[in-house]
Amino acid sequence: MDSSLEQTLVYHCAPALVGIKPSNLISCDLAQYPDLDLHLEELNARLNQQGIFFRILCRCENRAMLLVYRRSVLERHLLEVENAAFLFQAGYPVGSLEDTLSHLAQRLALEDFPHESGIFLGYPLADVKGFLRHRGRNCKLCGYWKVYHDPESAQALFQRFDRCRAALCAQVAKGKTISQLFRAA
Repeated sequence: MDSSLEQTLVYHCAPALVGIKPSNLISCDLAQYPDLDLHLEELNARLNQQGIFFRILCRCENRAMLLVYRRSVLERHLLEVENAAFLFQAGYPVGSLEDTLSHLAQRLALEDFPHESGIFLGYPLADVKGFLRHRGRNCKLCGYWKVYHDPESAQALFQRFDRCRAALCAQVAKGKTISQLFRAA
């Protein structure tokens, strides 16, 4: 396994890996990770049983958009009544997680970035709506996302994400792999 890929995944996806966030979406440079598909296949083989999934949603010549998620956490989050209604109104299918992620992949392949993807990433619906309404301007706080509704709660969550990232990065720096960190007990 490519240790630099593991470091990148842990740095950008620690909250999703531990399940305090439904998912993380990262852009991977294919020149830096030429064997990305193989590495993700290995990670999925080792970690799908623990509920952790790695899925390329779209790719272009130079980059791949990778979704890292805990299946149960993401499914539960997307099924919350307000989130499900918002996504349905945005044209997402009601049904399986696979169908919903396939629709997200189609939307990512379009020219404009689908800002409703914040729902998949665990952003509060009020902040996703605020971002759309204000076109990304006039937020109360900018951290892991632009906050329009409850900056105090968001700041506390951002700090939790930072602690999670630091803890996992420290373990990877000591030589542990993602598979070792999350293998079944």
